[in-house]
Amino acid sequence: MGTRIRVLDDTDLPAARELASADPLTNVFLLSRMSEGGLDRSRLGCPVHGAWQGRELVGMLHAGANLVPCGEPGAVAQLASHVGPWRRSSSIMGRSDLVMGLHAELSRRWGHPWSRTREIRAHQPLLVLDGEPAITPDPRVRRIDDADFDSYFRAAVAMYTEEVGVSPIDPTHSYRRHMRQLVRRGQCFGIVEDGQVRWKSDIGVAWRDVCQIQGVWLDPALRGHGASARAMAGVARLCRRRHSTVSLYVNDFNTRALRMYRQVGFRDAGEMATVLY
Repeated sequence: MGTRIRVLDDTDLPAARELASADPLTNVFLLSRMSEGGLDRSRLGCPVHGAWQGRELVGMLHAGANLVPCGEPGAVAQLASHVGPWRRSSSIMGRSDLVMGLHAELSRRWGHPWSRTREIRAHQPLLVLDGEPAITPDPRVRRIDDADFDSYFRAAVAMYTEEVGVSPIDPTHSYRRHMRQLVRRGQCFGIVEDGQVRWKSDIGVAWRDVCQIQGVWLDPALRGHGASARAMAGVARLCRRRHSTVSLYVNDFNTRALRMYRQVGFRDAGEMATVLY
């Protein structure tokens, strides 16, 4: 049976949700995006290509600022032909085998626009906490509100620059708007002392009972003293008031962070990868 590929729309939502929800921890970004914006290209802001075998959707590719694959490896490789040689995405992210396979196929088909990368993080453990934290949470951790925003935004920029290697600030102020939206949704957490954010993290995306923590940062002046574990436990406790399953992924070379998350009670649940341009 041949594979048909086309851009998905809202009529394909049931099939797309079924495919992605087979692994909600890995696909929470896609599930969150579909929950908020459906599959209409103009509303979502980018196309989502789908690979069909008969009436079954076997692969998807979110082709926005983040290129995100989902489904069977063979189908994802075929979807690479519909991305084209002009790279508009700043990253490829998702399940490790799909990301690395997609990057290899894009590089083979289209060459330098996709093969020239800034960094490849091929092994990022996906961790999950689906019970209470294993250690006592820091009681100072709370939701961030508008009054804290300026300090929180400075911390978010510092985290992003340190983690990704480039500043997120751009002339359109899109990152500032994004962070303001997260704060107003109650998805940002921190420790604030004397008006300054000392610890921060966010619910980057969520779908039903699953949320994914991103943007974890501790003031450099406070590092190395064991403060992160209890702060992370505080974040997990607050997240679990809305979502029974808290997930995150971390670079495999960040051994200190991995030890900290496992101290809090997170366990391994898979492997992600990120290709950065």
